[in-house]
Amino acid sequence: MSNKTAKTNAVRLLDTQNVSYTLREYEVDEEHIDALHVAKSLGVNPEGIYKTLVLKGNIAPYLVAVIPANTHLDMKKFAKVSGNKNCEMLPLKDLLKVTGYIRGGCSPIGMKKQFPTYIEELALIQDQICISAGKKGLQILLNAEDLGNIIDAKFEDITQFDI
Repeated sequence: MSNKTAKTNAVRLLDTQNVSYTLREYEVDEEHIDALHVAKSLGVNPEGIYKTLVLKGNIAPYLVAVIPANTHLDMKKFAKVSGNKNCEMLPLKDLLKVTGYIRGGCSPIGMKKQFPTYIEELALIQDQICISAGKKGLQILLNAEDLGNIIDAKFEDITQFDI
């Protein structure tokens, strides 16, 4: 892997905190940039790929949810655990301005500002999870507890499974 590839904000932060991780590259397909495509490209189970969602709350201006690719965020559960009455997805047009990341490359690590972050508690039963490294085509494989510690996240039941 080239030095240029490894120099995302997320990777720099993991390095400064001496967190153990593995970088995994995949070919970007602009027609299929969802997390399930990433799982297939990397040859891993979808429950091991975690996507980063940014939301707006009625109390907290910005919130982050980190959930498995094979689930959907349960907005009622998420609002409750985050102390909001309701939440909505951040408009895509605001993602770069708020986080410093683009769709398909948004990492919970290394955003412009650290927002309250909630990771689906199912991550704790896995040895490692895969999250975006901060750019399309690059994923970080790491321990969920390490991720939670780095970004001061809470582990909560915030998802519902696809049926």
